[in-house]
Amino acid sequence: MRLILIFSPKFWIVQIIRFYQKTISRDHGFLRFLSPNGFGVCKFRPTCSEYAIQAIEKYGLIKGIGKAGWRIMRCHPWSSGGWDEP
Repeated sequence: MRLILIFSPKFWIVQIIRFYQKTISRDHGFLRFLSPNGFGVCKFRPTCSEYAIQAIEKYGLIKGIGKAGWRIMRCHPWSSGGWDEP
């Protein structure tokens, strides 16, 4: 069962997002401490990368990536932010 999971594209996309979170993310990674408030810069909760992982796990790869892309497009200086559930 684990072997089949490793060959899944969904598995690799989630792993790439988690790698991004641990390395260059300004909300989760070591760059978090460079932000002015020390907590990251995302207006939304969960953050866009967390939202993407949740959406992919809940809706599958295609629809999850679509919902994550829509979320990223809503992230701009004039948005009010807030809490979103995938």
